[in-house]
Amino acid sequence: MAEAQNIPVGSTTAGSIAVAAESTVATRMSAPPSFDVADFPVPHGREEEWRFTPLARLRGLHDGTAEAGGVLTVQVEAPEGVTVETVDRDDARLGKATPVDRVAAQAYSSFEKASVVSVPKEQVLTEPIRISVHGEGGTAYGHQVVELGAFAEAVVVIDHTGDATFAANVDYLLGDGAKLTVVSVQDWDDKAVHVAQHNALVGRDASFKSVVVTFGGDVVRLHPRVEYTGTGGSAELFGLYFTDQGQHQEHRLLVDHNVPHCKSNVAYKGALQGQDAHAVWIGDVLIQAAAEGTDSYEMNRNLVLTDGARVDSVPNLEIETGEIAGAGHASATGRFDDEQLFYLQSRGIPEGEARRLVVRGFFAELVQQIGVDDVEERLLAKIDEELEASV
Repeated sequence: MAEAQNIPVGSTTAGSIAVAAESTVATRMSAPPSFDVADFPVPHGREEEWRFTPLARLRGLHDGTAEAGGVLTVQVEAPEGVTVETVDRDDARLGKATPVDRVAAQAYSSFEKASVVSVPKEQVLTEPIRISVHGEGGTAYGHQVVELGAFAEAVVVIDHTGDATFAANVDYLLGDGAKLTVVSVQDWDDKAVHVAQHNALVGRDASFKSVVVTFGGDVVRLHPRVEYTGTGGSAELFGLYFTDQGQHQEHRLLVDHNVPHCKSNVAYKGALQGQDAHAVWIGDVLIQAAAEGTDSYEMNRNLVLTDGARVDSVPNLEIETGEIAGAGHASATGRFDDEQLFYLQSRGIPEGEARRLVVRGFFAELVQQIGVDDVEERLLAKIDEELEASV
C-alpha cells in the first residue's frame, strides 16, 4: 500500500496519528444494491453494516413498522436561473443511484414527492442555494436531487431542524466539469431520528466537495457515497460532529474509485462529551482494478472531552491495482489535552474560555472548508453552546 505523499487538510504529520492496519472488511454491502425493500433482510445488529447502530432507537425505520404520517416541510431558496421542482416518482432524474441498505430502500419506496434542484450548464452561481428541511413530529420519507449541468458551479446548504423520524435519499448529479459544494447540517431537536444515504455521481473532470455537520438528534446515521462517471473527477468529503450525552451519531462513507485518474480526500473530526455519547465513523475506500492513477487519502480524528463517551473509528482501504498515485488512511482518538489547558490557564485565560479555544482550534480547518460565512459563524456559536452546557 502506497502512502499519499501530501498529508491533506485535517491531519498533521503521518507520525503523529495512528495509522490503522488495512482491513479486509468488505467495502461493498453484504446485500447487492436494490430499490426493493424485500431484497434486504431485516437487520438484527449482528451484520457488519449494522453492528454499531442502536436498532431499537430507529423507531421501525429498519423493519418496516414505521408508517409515514409525520409533518415535514422542505423549502428551497435559489438564485435566479436555478430550477426548483417538486416531481412525481416517475421522473427520469430519480433513481440514478441505488439504495444499499434496507432503510434507504424503504425511503425510496415510501416517498410520495421528490424535490429536484437543477443548475443549467455553464451557470456559475455567486450565492448559495439554501434548502430547509424542518420536521414537526412523526415519521417521514424524502428524496432530494441536486443536478448540475456541464461546467456549472454551485454551493448548496441543506439545513435539518425540528423533530422527525426521517429517512431519505439525496442524490448529487454532477455533469462534466461541474463544481459542487454541499454543506449538510444536522441540527435536529434532541429526540429526532435521521437516517439517510447521500449519493454523489461525479462526472468527467468534475469536482465535488461535501461538508457534513452533525450536532442534534437522538440518532443520526448518514451514509455518504461517491462514484465517478468519468476520468479526472475529484471528491473531498469533510465532516464535523459534536456528540453529546446519550446521542448516537454514525457516519459511514464509501468512495468507489471505479474509473482511472480520479482523486479523493476524506477528513472527519468529532468531539464527544457526556455519558453514553457514541460516535461511529466508518471510512471505506475501494480502488477497483480499472482505477489506475487513483490518488486517495482518508482520515478520522476524535477528541473525547469527558468520561463515559465512546468512539468506534474504522478506516478500510481495498486496492485491486498497484498502478496508483497514492493511497492511505489514518484514525486517531484522544482525550482532552490537559497540558494545553494548563498552558492557557497559566497565561490568565479562564478554564471555560481555554476549553473553548482548544476545541475551536481542533475544528477550525474543517469549519473553514464550508465557505459560507453565516453558516461558519453559526456552527462556531453552536460549538460554544455545547461546551457551555457541559460546564
